[in-house]
Amino acid sequence: MATGNINVTAENIFPVIKKFLYSDHEIFLRELISNATDATLKLKHLSTLGEIKGDIGNPIIEVKVDKDKKEIRIIDQGIGMTSEEVEKYITQIAFSGAEEFVKQYKDKVEDSGIIGHFGLGFYSSFMVAGKVEIFSKSFKEGSKAVRWECDGSPQYIIEETYKTDRGTEIVLHIDDDSTEFLEEHKITELLNKYNKFMPIPIKFGTREETLPLPEDADKEAKPEKITVDNIVNNPNPAWTKNPSDLKDEDYKAFYRELYPMQFEEPLFNIHLNVDYPFNLTGILYFPKLNKNLDPTKDRIQLYQNQVFVTDNVEGIVPDFLQMLRGVIDSPDIPLNVSRSYLQADGAVKKISSYITRKVADKLISLFKNDRKGFEEKWDDIKVIIEYGMLSEEKFFEKSDKFALYPTVNKEYFTFSELEEKIKPLQTDKDDKLVILYASNEKAQHSYIEAAKEKGYEVLLLDSPIVSHLLQKLETSKENIHFTRVDADHIDNLIKKDEDKISKLSDEEKETLKPIIEEIIPKETYTVQMESMDSSANPFIITQPEFMRRMKEMQATGGGGFMGMGNFPEMYNLVVNTNNDLVVEILNTKTKKKQERLIKQAFDLAKLSQNLLHGEELTNFIKRSFEMIK
Repeated sequence: MATGNINVTAENIFPVIKKFLYSDHEIFLRELISNATDATLKLKHLSTLGEIKGDIGNPIIEVKVDKDKKEIRIIDQGIGMTSEEVEKYITQIAFSGAEEFVKQYKDKVEDSGIIGHFGLGFYSSFMVAGKVEIFSKSFKEGSKAVRWECDGSPQYIIEETYKTDRGTEIVLHIDDDSTEFLEEHKITELLNKYNKFMPIPIKFGTREETLPLPEDADKEAKPEKITVDNIVNNPNPAWTKNPSDLKDEDYKAFYRELYPMQFEEPLFNIHLNVDYPFNLTGILYFPKLNKNLDPTKDRIQLYQNQVFVTDNVEGIVPDFLQMLRGVIDSPDIPLNVSRSYLQADGAVKKISSYITRKVADKLISLFKNDRKGFEEKWDDIKVIIEYGMLSEEKFFEKSDKFALYPTVNKEYFTFSELEEKIKPLQTDKDDKLVILYASNEKAQHSYIEAAKEKGYEVLLLDSPIVSHLLQKLETSKENIHFTRVDADHIDNLIKKDEDKISKLSDEEKETLKPIIEEIIPKETYTVQMESMDSSANPFIITQPEFMRRMKEMQATGGGGFMGMGNFPEMYNLVVNTNNDLVVEILNTKTKKKQERLIKQAFDLAKLSQNLLHGEELTNFIKRSFEMIK
């Protein structure tokens, strides 16, 4: 037996490790299983190179928990280590830079990638264990088994031991403050979280399996039950396979494996696979968006060589795609010591750009190959796509090939198709193309109908960020203007050269306008006297496009309007000077009757815009019954 002293002059390294990794102390199991996986993959690689004689079998990793002895064991059948290798990999490499480590990282550990540099993956065991033992036997012929022990002090023991089978067994003697990790359900939870898709089978206990009965079995025959290894992981998940080897059902089955509590099928998936200028594989799913979608649950999972890292993929996945689900696996993503947080790095930006491009290409392909199916999915994916058009310029440039603009008649157009269809009718006298849209079919029904009577197309754009999107489209495309269908009377929305002759003279308009203004709240409504079709309503309430859009953009937090104070509620009251009721209001000699007619017409206009509430609504109903009498 030999003993040694770990050379740490500045400070004992173990408390630093504990302090450093404290917030993420459960990752010890992930790190030890990752090491066991590496040892097993190395064994397989050496075997394929012919450097190992004989059959290596089907190596697995096993996790054992002994609650009474307060022990956790992680056992692999990998390459194992000789005494010299234990000294080198466990002691010297890990601690060769210990003094530098303590000096450099004890106060600013959060901004440095340490795992791999200092071999600290193994030493995460000391976050939960008071003492750690290693039993290892190398695959090399004639090598002797070795035992290493350390209790978290600078001293360690290394000696020969009795072990006949190849591989490494790590024994953690669990601290009193970490006994939660001796519970079977806790280990199961961690294995499911971090090691669900590790490339080597992981055994945790056993389970019973019922064998199927043979076809000719008696009716009274009972199926036989056998005990089998409880393998907790899927070593060959879908994202590691070639897309050409997978069918639609395989992708759906993997989605259910990732999110067992999700009952709705995803709309479609995108298989990522790139090996230059970085390595990245993965599968992203577009979920069916609904009001119950919780963006904090069932998020995209980030893996590094099939080891779970985090579900906080900010930076790697563009913001607009973080409502997607699925897996991204890349060995090239730089991580800090606990593998849970990204480092700022140029590669991360390249990965983000690649994912954006792949998603755009997939959407183009889906649109081209099955336009009808794409249109049916539009309502479920439009918010993600519109957000992408706003936030990612490259995505916006490609969106012309798949972004859809639905009409109130349930027709879908790309922007170029829409332009071609509406240009003849919806170009105004200044040669500007006016695109009409509604955000609420029911509330804006009468305005939509007025536009349809003119032969105009009305889009239905009802997502919460539509005001931002329209602003973006207007600045990026020439000579177009979006206006909501209730922003003014239809003749004013798309101004042509012809002017309608008014039943009222200019002098009569000037007489009537102040009479109406006296009754209408000036702080909210601006009265406009307009010559319109005689069939149009006498009073029409509209909200100016600019004011309403700015208000909406402020409400959704953008456009540079935050901190400017609230935009006031401002409306136009358009008075149709060709309507008979307006003529009657002017000619009514009784001031009381005139006032009642104005109030009634005004309240009817407010009612059509869902602006009549409370006491005003009560008075309107009362007045209406009196007028009927």
